[in-house]
Parts: sequence; structure tokens; C-alpha cells
Amino acid sequence: MTTPRSVALERLAYTLAAPVLAVAPNLHPDSPVNQVVQLAGAAGIGGIFLAAKSEETGAGRKILRWAPLVLAAAVDVAAKNTLGWGPYGLDGLLAVGWAAAGYLVMPFSRHTRRGHRPALAAPAPQLVPAEAVPEPTVALPDDGADLITREARMLWEQAGMPARTHVVKATRHPGMRYDLTLLLRASETGRPITGLSPEAVGAAFGVPAADVTLADVPVQPGRQGGPGWMEASITPEANARRRTKPTDAERWVDRVAGPRGGAPGSVLVHRTRDNERGVTFYRAKMADSTETPRVDLAKVCRGLGLPEDDSCVFVLIDGSEFLISAFDEPPLSQIFPATRELLTPDAKGMYVCGFTITGQPVKTMVYQHDKNAPAHGLTLGVSRSGKTQFFAIHMAAQSLNGQVVWLSTVRKDEKTTVLGRYIDRQGSNALWMARSLRAAKALCEIRADMPWPHDGQPHDYKPGDPRCPYRQLNVYADEFMTAAQDADFGEFIQKDGEDLTVTGLKYGIGFNPAGQSPFAHNGFSTEMKDNLRQNSRPVIFNMGSPGATRKAAEGTMENAFDVPTIPARYSRTEGSAIERAMRGEADPENGVSTGGVAVIVLDNGRAVLMRSLYADFDTDLSELFPDEVNRLTDYEIRELEKRGLWFDWNEPVRPGEFWPEPDEDDDGEGKSSRRGGGGGGGGKGGKRGSRRTEPQVTSPRQALEAIKSLTDA
Repeated sequence: MTTPRSVALERLAYTLAAPVLAVAPNLHPDSPVNQVVQLAGAAGIGGIFLAAKSEETGAGRKILRWAPLVLAAAVDVAAKNTLGWGPYGLDGLLAVGWAAAGYLVMPFSRHTRRGHRPALAAPAPQLVPAEAVPEPTVALPDDGADLITREARMLWEQAGMPARTHVVKATRHPGMRYDLTLLLRASETGRPITGLSPEAVGAAFGVPAADVTLADVPVQPGRQGGPGWMEASITPEANARRRTKPTDAERWVDRVAGPRGGAPGSVLVHRTRDNERGVTFYRAKMADSTETPRVDLAKVCRGLGLPEDDSCVFVLIDGSEFLISAFDEPPLSQIFPATRELLTPDAKGMYVCGFTITGQPVKTMVYQHDKNAPAHGLTLGVSRSGKTQFFAIHMAAQSLNGQVVWLSTVRKDEKTTVLGRYIDRQGSNALWMARSLRAAKALCEIRADMPWPHDGQPHDYKPGDPRCPYRQLNVYADEFMTAAQDADFGEFIQKDGEDLTVTGLKYGIGFNPAGQSPFAHNGFSTEMKDNLRQNSRPVIFNMGSPGATRKAAEGTMENAFDVPTIPARYSRTEGSAIERAMRGEADPENGVSTGGVAVIVLDNGRAVLMRSLYADFDTDLSELFPDEVNRLTDYEIRELEKRGLWFDWNEPVRPGEFWPEPDEDDDGEGKSSRRGGGGGGGGKGGKRGSRRTEPQVTSPRQALEAIKSLTDA
């Protein structure tokens, strides 16, 4: 076998350099030759360090190739520092050993001699048995790829080059042993990759198909992209950790944002913990900003591992974003005492009426600053839900603003009687409510002709105008729906309340009905409800069930946004209902009441859950109300007296007050026609009806006479 030319030249160089290494340091210690040799040795040390640090293959061969320079520098330094030729001619022996090592060992460091082997004479052709020729592979020849890429190519070729693709590069994920990303290219130029599936990639590398993700490759500088390229991520390690210890973002993607999750198509922005308030916030948004969030709170709770508790978990939607607040304890069970500072309206007629779950103050109005008009009020809720408590703080705010308040209820109770001490007038029956509404309606006519002192001409009411000769009047009608169905005065209450809702704002009169339904069949006409909704901030307390509360809130909103849920009580979920059933244990007791928790509909139609301020009726409410009760002016009272409308409204019905006196016929039976909706004393007419006095039946003869009178027999 002929010695390669490169090996022969290398051996010749070692033979010629050996005498120089031995003689130069002894004859001329300061010769430039020594400096050149030592610099070459330093370069060799640097090359060895870089070769050892590199992760590519062939590091040992590179270290061996740099070794002669380092050893030559060592021989030169040793010869320079010994006396003469050293003991036993050590300098010469080191140089000879260096040349022998280079002559015998170094040629073996060259693993390939391609390009250095001279052409040899072709041997004579001989007959040899035919060998099986392997099928040509479509894999590219060795292009200097790293070890991980070559191993991935080997596995890929063993799998039969799935989808006729080639592994261009394999990149290991940082900190992972098995996770890697493959950059694949179609074997034929210009052909798109088709038919490649996660199952094919997983079979080639021995991982489940669920741990394989395929993605398109974008065009980058220096590299093509498009259908002929594909990227495959193989992540068995990351997926194993994701299943056992997922991050917040991974848990959201896997359990919440999926098509069957609690918020499909959403992305978690961040998770924040407020230890001081004991709440965890999950802020998220829709991946497509044009979509509206569809949040199923129960599913979100199950996906995030939170207890499904309406009293502790809330959602707030704002456009394409939403916020989920998970509290450790029910946030609305906290009591917020009412104070004069909170109830005093500002220059725009706004005051704090409660606080939301996040601790934000909620404001409502005693007049409409933007419309330059009074404000109506609409308060809904079942018994013991907190309506009267809200009346108290709302009346206090109006009184602190210098306004007059009248309160009427269907039945007398302790709280309304206490409120009567701090307001102008208060009564507790349907007759009193009918008289108050009739007087308020008459005040519209009186104020329409009431001259203002600065020019002697009447004007529409303007809140906050010091020139106005009268005060704003707020008429409250508690249990309005019940009163509107009263057999005797219901039609007067309903008609006068509707008229007052439409015309009262021009004359500084606000109407504040309250009850358990905002719908027409219970006393609210569509015109009345629309005026109340547009000129107030409706407040809906617990309506008996979450569905009824949501329906009532949507009935007061121009656009039905998502309405928060008000549970019957704050009862924390304790343990598993299934386990208690298996053990035969009773369910835990109910928690605290949700009285005072309400949904308030803001001006933009958005419904917000709040806890209203608490006015303690067991203490003196004088700290909330002004020192003096606001009254009507003397002029208004005189005008009402002229119309027969200003007196003690607790008196029995006056003759001819609402309908003419019955005309006695020969048989003594009374017949009358009712008149409704007008002024006092049988004022201007309205809807007419008949009123029959039912006879008292105490004997069979009287019963027979009653039957005859009914059938005109």
C-alpha cells in the first residue's frame, strides 16, 4: 500500500524540526526561533481547549492534531532551562522522542485521507461473484451535521423516510434529554409534504402521538419555507411534566380554553394573588379580539381546581377581556356601614351607595347632572332582601342634598315608621299612596305656573340652580305592584304613578317605586318602565332565585349583558355531597343571608354586583340625615290646600274625594260611578267605572234578595 503524500511530508517535517528544537535553545537562548516555537505551543493549547469544549464529534482527533505544537514548546522550554545539553544529553533525547512520536503516532490521527491519496494504477479486472447492491438512499450525504441530527436521521431512515421527507436539522430543547424539534424537508425539491401525521413521527422515535406537534415553517432569511417544509416538536418530557405539574398558562389552555372548556377560545393574560384581600385574579382575553367571551363559571372552576361557589367566585366581562375573581371568603358578606361622608352627593349629584366584590365604590344619583333633571328610582327585591335599607341611604342622600321626601307603603312596619321621623311625610296604606301620588301630580301643575324670583317667569326645574323657588320632591311607593292591584285605589295609583313618571322630571319630581316585579302584568306599563330605566340606575336585590333575579335585571336593561348571580345564602361548599350521602351524614347548614346584596344597572347597561351600605335602624339615624327636615314651600302648600289635597292623608276617604257619592234609589241600593286619575275633590274627569255596595247577608231571606238583585229577577 502506498504511503499518502501528506503523511510523508508530515514525517519529514518532524525529522527536520527535531534538531532545531534541541540545538536552538542551547546555542542562542534569545533567538526568535524559540519565541516562534513557544507562540505555536500557546496556539496549540487554545486549539485543544476549544476542541474539548465543542460538543461536535471528532474532538479527540482535533486534540491529537494540536498536540505536536504543545509538546514542541515543552521541549524548547526544557532545553532552554537546562545547563548545557542536560544530564545524559536530555535535550537531544527529548527532541528525538518528539520526532519519533510524530513519525509513528500522528499519521493515525487522520481518519480520512480523501483528497490526499495519489491515484494508483487500476488493478487487473478479476471475476468476482456479484454482490447485492443496496438500494440508493434519498438521504443527503454527510454535510457536517452534529451528533443529534445524525442520530435523528438514522432513526428517520430506519422508519422509511415517512411522507418522503428528510431531516434537515434536529435541535434538542434546553434542559431536556429527549425533547427535540425536527426541521423536515420534502426529499424532492418543489414537492409539498403530504401525508405526514403525528402517529408517523411518534412511531419513528418511539413516543406517543399525543407528544408530537406538527407546525408550518415560516420563510426566514437564508432558509426556505412553505408547504415543502415542516416542523415537528417531540416533547415527551414536557408533556409528562405538564400532566403532573402544569403551569397556570398550560392549565388554562388544556382545561379552560378548549372547545369544551369553560371559556372557549380564550388566552390567560396573567394570574395575580392578593394576599391582603384573600383573592386570586385570573385575567384573560379572547384570542380573537372580535369575539365576545362565553364564560361558563362552573366549568372554569372545575378546570382551575376551584370550589364551585357562587358566593366566592365571580366573573367580570369587559369587551373581549374578562376577569375571574376567586375569593377565600365571601367578599359580599362584609358589612359596609353608611356614613354621612359617603352619602353626601357631589357636584354632579352622585354618592356612594355600596361597594363591589373588588372593593370598588358604586355610585348612584339623586339627580341627573347630564340631563339637567331629577332622577327616578327603581328598586326590586323580595321581602327581607334589603329594599328598605336601600331606601334609608337613598333618602338620606336626597335629604343631604336639600330635597323633599315622601314615603308610602302598603302596610306599616318598624323601619318605615322610623324613616318617617326624618322625611316630610310618610304613610302606610293604599289610600295614603293614592293621595301622595295625586298631590305630587297636582304639584306639576302648581310648579308649572310658579314664578322664579329673578325674572318673575316660570321655568323648568334645574338641579343645583340657587334661583329655583322650590325643592326637588322624591315620591317613594314601596310595594307598588301590590298597591296597584288594590280593589279600591289600584287604578288611581297605577295611572297617577305612570303620569308622574312621564311628566314629573320637568317639575323637579322623581318617582321611586319598589316591589318584586318590573313587568306590565304586575302594574308596570311599558312606558312607565322605559322612563324609569332611562332616568335612574335600577337596583335589583334578591328576587327569590338566581333565574328570577337575572330575568328582573334583564327587564331593566336596554341591552341584556351578563347578569351576576345572587345566591339565596352564602353557604360554602364543604366536602363531597357523594361522600356525605354514602356515610349518611346531613348536609352542612346554610351560611349567612345575602340581604343587602344587589345588582345595580349602570348607565352603560352593564350590571354590577354590589353590597349596599348598611343603615342600622336600631341606632339613631340622625347621623345620616340633616338636622332639619326639608319641606315644601308655603306657596306650594297653599296651592295644594286650595285644591283640597293637603291634609292628614291618614283620614278615611272623604265624600266625593275619588268618586261621586252614590245616589239613593227607592230600594235604598247605592250606585255610583268611579272617577280616577284626576285632582282632589272630584276634580277633572278620567276613566269611569261603577262601584256597587255589597249587601250584608246574615239570613236565607237576605241571600235570596241578593240573588234576585244580581240577576235582576
